[in-house]
Amino acid sequence: MNRFITLLVAVGCATALLAQAPDPPSTARGEWPTYGGDLASTKYSPLDQINASNFGSLKTVWRAKSPDGFLSLTLPDGTEWSADSKAIFDELNRLAPKRWRDGQPPFVQNYKATPLMVNGTLYVNTPSSVGAAYDARTGALKWVYNPKSYEAGTTTLTLRWNQRGVAYWTDGKDERIYWGTGDGYLIAVDAKTGKPVAGFGQNGKVDLMAGLPRAKRGTRDYLNALTYSVQSPPIVVQDLVITPAAISSLIKTKEQIPGWIRAFDARTGKVRWTFQTVPPKGEFGSETWSDGSNEYAGKVTVWTMMSADEELGHVYLPTNTTAPDFYGAHRLGNNLFAESVVALDIATGRRVWHFQTVHHGLWDYDNPAAPNLLDITVGGTRVKALAQITKQGYIYTFDRVTGKPVWPIVETPVSPSDVPGEKASPTQPIPSKPAPFEYQGSLVDDLADFTPEIRAAAIKAIEGFRSGPLFTPPSLQGTIVRPGTTGGGNWQGAAVDPATGMLYVPSRNAYAVSKLGVPEAALESNLLYMQQPGRNPQMPDGLPLFKPPYSRMTAINMNTGDHAWMVPAGNGDRIRNNPRLNGLNLPALGGDSTFSGPLLTKTLLIYALTTGGTKGGPRLVAYDKATGKELASVDLPGAAIGTPMTYSVGGKQFIAITVQGATPTAVPELVALSLP
Repeated sequence: MNRFITLLVAVGCATALLAQAPDPPSTARGEWPTYGGDLASTKYSPLDQINASNFGSLKTVWRAKSPDGFLSLTLPDGTEWSADSKAIFDELNRLAPKRWRDGQPPFVQNYKATPLMVNGTLYVNTPSSVGAAYDARTGALKWVYNPKSYEAGTTTLTLRWNQRGVAYWTDGKDERIYWGTGDGYLIAVDAKTGKPVAGFGQNGKVDLMAGLPRAKRGTRDYLNALTYSVQSPPIVVQDLVITPAAISSLIKTKEQIPGWIRAFDARTGKVRWTFQTVPPKGEFGSETWSDGSNEYAGKVTVWTMMSADEELGHVYLPTNTTAPDFYGAHRLGNNLFAESVVALDIATGRRVWHFQTVHHGLWDYDNPAAPNLLDITVGGTRVKALAQITKQGYIYTFDRVTGKPVWPIVETPVSPSDVPGEKASPTQPIPSKPAPFEYQGSLVDDLADFTPEIRAAAIKAIEGFRSGPLFTPPSLQGTIVRPGTTGGGNWQGAAVDPATGMLYVPSRNAYAVSKLGVPEAALESNLLYMQQPGRNPQMPDGLPLFKPPYSRMTAINMNTGDHAWMVPAGNGDRIRNNPRLNGLNLPALGGDSTFSGPLLTKTLLIYALTTGGTKGGPRLVAYDKATGKELASVDLPGAAIGTPMTYSVGGKQFIAITVQGATPTAVPELVALSLP
């Protein structure tokens, strides 16, 4: 009898615990609780109500204008701008291009966040760091919270603020939304009301610059942009909020703010641990910084998204370049933990393993996206894997438990630098598998050859520049670097099908010119050399310099490391309509993609393109996951800026995405599509 009573009590206690701690939000229930859909950053949902047979019937069912569109002279809460913020706005408009001098703030057209959906509500933030919540069925605005971060200035040199999304947390009772701001704060609001959480930091606000060496609030770089901001969503795991940071690359002094990664208590905002991305003297990795440069160097951080494996207890950091990005004589050595994949223990912040994907970076080849976590079978062995896409077009694949490469990564000799003081790394780590997903290098054989005349024009265009294979260093004459600083791959990342181990990577065939020079005396710089503006290769009539395709989607079987297929992303209508290409029988050229990322469902690969709609405009495209064949597409009211996500509410599946306005001064929108 006593045993029976004990059993009843145990069952009762277990039931009570379950009631207090419901299952966390999940794509399996039609939600989208994190930026990448889940902590593994798969961008995958098992929903299949929208499929190949009906995708073309999708309709835009609601549209919501970005709250930033109303931040002219009146704020969303109805109050007027302060005198200081009005002065900043007037100055920004004076400096901004003419198209912005119409009363619209210059940050409007950068609405690239991917919304979250939990319990029937969509959560998003805007370029000016305003948070908002919408009814997932109707798009009705539920709340707006405006931290007014724009009053501090602008976070980019183009006068455009930049945000990519928010994070969600619940303990089964309280629900909170977190995001970083353009002026370097971490915000926490009640998910139901949008009101700041009083017990988190100072009235829902934590100063992320507090405690960072060489960090001063309001500090701007030499071109008057804020030096420290947050532009990507935090990752929330095990009651910790782990924040990225964006620290200026354009600097005039070698002494910079370090990009430490910190975990904050989800309830209180207190710092739980700190990982120093530039290791101090005596710590592991400090020997990779010569002449004490680790004592003043900075920026090494994660500006993009992160991923995590709660079961293993690891969070994975894709780190960026140290500053200055293109000249390293002030920071000789390999510079750990710059341009690395770093696995940390979630509970303590201690390093578990790391791998540096670029030694002594000189190309701004940041690891630009959250690593994709996937389970694969390699040679008959099941592997808990991590795949890191890169700007340079490689995928680095590791056992995410140990950090051991799944396929050999070979230290390969690369070109030396002839810039005074510079010592480029003699080798770089090159993966043996998978093959690159994008063109690399700027050799003559890579130049456009639609006709002999166009090839001759391309050869002439690169005269006076240095060209060469991947990892050819910057130079005083100007080096043509391909992929350029925008990739290759970028923050849109890749998507993973957990059922098949297929990885889908969008990429762009883009280049940049990296030219160094002595700083102008007026800058009062202590750098020997720095990146300089200069001319780019000029092709007649705007022809492309290199061979197509100019954007593509690549499917890679991560069980074998082999490419399954590659298709150009779009037909390339703007390119093929060039008068010098008239009459040529050209294949699809690509070049119709933005930085929007891929979305995977049980049956479809979904991606946004800028052309090819029924009126020639932007569209959302469904591809066959197995072949890359385009199955159907639907028009979008503007070019996609953010990555699409999908959710289900009331038995109905939706796809939501942020899009630009139809004109340069029109307000961007969050739009939702569904079946009629």
